[in-house]
Amino acid sequence: MKRFAPASLALAAALTAAPLAADGIGDMTDAERATFRAEIRDYLLQNPEVLLEAIAVLEQRQAQAETMQDQAMVMANAAALFESEHDWEGGNPEGDIVLVEFMDYRCGYCRRAQPDVERLISTDGNIRYIVKEFPILGDESIMASRFAISARQNIGDDAYELLHVALMQMRADVTEDSLRRLAESLELDADVILAGMNAPEVDEVIAANHALAGILQISGTPTFVMNDQMLRGYMPYEGMAALAAEIRAQTN
Repeated sequence: MKRFAPASLALAAALTAAPLAADGIGDMTDAERATFRAEIRDYLLQNPEVLLEAIAVLEQRQAQAETMQDQAMVMANAAALFESEHDWEGGNPEGDIVLVEFMDYRCGYCRRAQPDVERLISTDGNIRYIVKEFPILGDESIMASRFAISARQNIGDDAYELLHVALMQMRADVTEDSLRRLAESLELDADVILAGMNAPEVDEVIAANHALAGILQISGTPTFVMNDQMLRGYMPYEGMAALAAEIRAQTN
């Protein structure tokens, strides 16, 4: 029987999912096929790095496919992501990079990301920042988001910005009393904010963000969208800054 060179065996190993009928392999006798399989096994045992190389290529292709899928979802939902009147915006309103964050005030990684995001916005100077209230970690998360949204709707964007940072840094349990004390420490009208927490307009904001997250297959926080790139999970300042530079390099 014909012997197979190592390169051919490596190729066969990488294509183990391919049908045996390909390239005449299906025409082998049972004995030839058994010998061929044995040679593949022996080669892989002697050269296990081949499997690692194949797995690396597969993972790279899967990552590329996921990135392309995310980009397509972002483009299809650009208006809801970047132009919704429901959401507070900070940074540079004319920035060439738009950073959207789906966040939860009780999320440890959101808290960890908050100073990184602030640093990125302040040092870059050309980033438009949008906050998507996305409470998913229980009743306290929902209560905190309702309080923040009510502050924006009833007092204004400046009040929201103050509360957003304070709620991110808050370590106490979220209760009506703790929220009242927090608002009063910022010299905001706690009664007005608390009175508006359960308004239909607040429900609308949270429902819209949850619906959008479902369409984008977002299930955790923080999740960021930077232009057409989706970042699922915490990314430190250095990573976000590098991605912003990469996006600019691709568009210039």
